[in-house]
Amino acid sequence: MDGSRSIAGPGGSPTLDEVARLAGVSRATASRAINGGNRVSAQARSAVDEAVRALGYTPNHAARSLVTRRTDSVGLVVPEPDERVFSDPFFARTLRGVTRVLAERDLQLVLLLTRPGEEEARMLRYLRNRHIDGALVVSHHRSDSLADHLAALDLPCAFVGRPWTSADKVAYVDTDNVAGGREATQALISRGCTRIATIAGPDDMSAGVDRLEGWRGAMREAGLRDDAVEHGDFTERGGERAATALLAHHPDLDGIVAASDLMAAGALRVLAATGRAVPDDVALIGYDDLGVAERTDPQLTTIRNPIVDMAEQATRLLLQQVDGDSSVRAMRVIYPPTLVRRASA
Repeated sequence: MDGSRSIAGPGGSPTLDEVARLAGVSRATASRAINGGNRVSAQARSAVDEAVRALGYTPNHAARSLVTRRTDSVGLVVPEPDERVFSDPFFARTLRGVTRVLAERDLQLVLLLTRPGEEEARMLRYLRNRHIDGALVVSHHRSDSLADHLAALDLPCAFVGRPWTSADKVAYVDTDNVAGGREATQALISRGCTRIATIAGPDDMSAGVDRLEGWRGAMREAGLRDDAVEHGDFTERGGERAATALLAHHPDLDGIVAASDLMAAGALRVLAATGRAVPDDVALIGYDDLGVAERTDPQLTTIRNPIVDMAEQATRLLLQQVDGDSSVRAMRVIYPPTLVRRASA
């Protein structure tokens, strides 16, 4: 079997043999050209392409997959509730980057949304059965152990964000979140803020932990107290709850570093409701710069998280592995943070 349609009877669909005859090449050469194989000259490939168009030939992709062991699809694994995935601009930017690269290769994206428990077990069975050629993972948590599972399956994979475990065994793309948290905090210190709080991200996600570490490092270097910490969940509602708690416990704060722009937007509403002017009474800095920061009032100073670039890079690392390049299997690509100054600080 060569992965293409077998010869049809009279009046049937065009066959591979007919394509080869019209192109003036052997059946094997026509098959390689159609299926993206090597050892095909540019002249022969062009002749086959023209024959395919002229005859209206359609390859049998099911048969082709049996030969190549490829599904021409990759999975985007997101261990988050679907309501968050479809409302958070982080995921919209991620999808934009992933689909842009896949379109260049005419590959299909399979979205795999999972929660702990039965959904996660079902997703792992799906991956184990090789229904996709590889997996991209985004927004992963400490408890999901996805890097461990994928490394054990020997399935091509790449992570957007540093995985909790097996970081030396899988490819990942990230920003330097420690440096980003530090830079945001130093911007408030340079402004003259001395009682700076932080709305940290979840403590089961590497981005949340790393950005908090950066905040603590900058505060300690400046000789400032680092006790004003509340954790959120990277949502506006989480930012509101955290800001309310911070103001209740630390009414003298004059600066807030939020680990995401959505949480900063929630904090803005709480500050306005309590009569605190931003930035005059409380300066505020977010993180991500994914569009939310430009729609708040005042607009948010923030740390840019180049998620489209990161998603594109992670997708390319994955496709290199799918194509047989094992040298990138444990590669890491780290983007530097960039402070974007606007009106909130």
